[in-house]
Amino acid sequence: MTLDEDPISQDDRAARGSAGEVLRVFLKLGLTSFGGPVAHLAYFREELVVRRRWIGESSYADLVALCQFLPGPASSQVGFALGLLRGGPWGALAAWAAFTLPSALLLLVFGLVAGSMSGVLGTGLLHGLKIVAVAVVAQAVWGMARTITPDRQRISIALGALMIVVGASSAVGQIAAILFGTVAGLLFCRDLAVTRRGQLGFGVSRGVGLACLAAFLLLLAGLPLVATWSGLHAVSVFDAFYRSASLVFGGGHVVLPLLQAEVVGPGWVSNDVFLAGYGAAQAVPGPLFTFAAYLGTVMQAFPNGVAGAVLCLLAIFLPGFLLLLGALPFWDDFRQRPLAQAAMRGANAAVVGLLAGALYNPVWTSAVFNARDFALAVTGMVLLMAWRLPPLAVVVILALGGVLLQVL
Repeated sequence: MTLDEDPISQDDRAARGSAGEVLRVFLKLGLTSFGGPVAHLAYFREELVVRRRWIGESSYADLVALCQFLPGPASSQVGFALGLLRGGPWGALAAWAAFTLPSALLLLVFGLVAGSMSGVLGTGLLHGLKIVAVAVVAQAVWGMARTITPDRQRISIALGALMIVVGASSAVGQIAAILFGTVAGLLFCRDLAVTRRGQLGFGVSRGVGLACLAAFLLLLAGLPLVATWSGLHAVSVFDAFYRSASLVFGGGHVVLPLLQAEVVGPGWVSNDVFLAGYGAAQAVPGPLFTFAAYLGTVMQAFPNGVAGAVLCLLAIFLPGFLLLLGALPFWDDFRQRPLAQAAMRGANAAVVGLLAGALYNPVWTSAVFNARDFALAVTGMVLLMAWRLPPLAVVVILALGGVLLQVL
């Protein structure tokens, strides 16, 4: 077994910036990242791994794999961790706020004015934005496959993970694919070079990590009791959103049935209003968990409006971040061990397979319906991968292309 180095990872500890820098970068991502959690991870990779080199490719893949294991919004957890790595605690808050608030504010306004995207312009714009996600995720699959699956073992693991995801087609399939990759890595990647990874240095002590894990469990067990004992509607709402996010793997689309049961079942929100908000959530960038802002706004009883939006947003993001902070202090030591690296090589290869499966469903199947859609998607891939245009420019071009196709 030989020793190898990851040059970018060696510099990860020294790579530091300000919270203001993190805010600017993630605000751009929050305004342009359409297409769901898988597309968000592709946007993050292009902006922060390839362009700005905040973190190495292997370290980024390790972080993605960790967040896929944890309940909660995986893309928001990755963004929170990258903000923490770059700018410390204030950087983490800046990353979350900048990536989350654009879509949260749009959905809050939608809830207040009960507007919706309709007609040729609105339908075409939404369709163009979905095709943007096809181009971005295709670019990410190609780029990650070239660096993370360079040999037959890892290509085969990625293919196996793809088969699992396509066959299961659910959050359970995603977790099963990563577990498969982990086991396969232990079996087939142990003879590969040991990489001397740099210490990422998230700055979270083990004491803080254990406290966050304790807080997560205390809130999960205690909120239902407090809600029952106090009879306060605000506590019941916070508990419903916190519990939904604590028990979900796979991101925003998976949490929707849980939220529907929590808010429609007791009559807090009507089913028609719920579905209208879900439709609007598809038209905005950023994490789908910001759908909670809309639900908090349209609640029939107080807290609703702006107060309800803030309460529900905090409740739905909090458990995922507590779990992430609980895991990070132990992550650097774990990823240095030879067996752990073998497992992570397999898990990272599985992430490539997972991304490839998501490229087909739901990204491709929800956007490409005919030859014209296919041509627009290929145009986006060429603009990103050959012309190397900034993602924002490609978003604008393909959105306008979607409107043009709708008119024609």
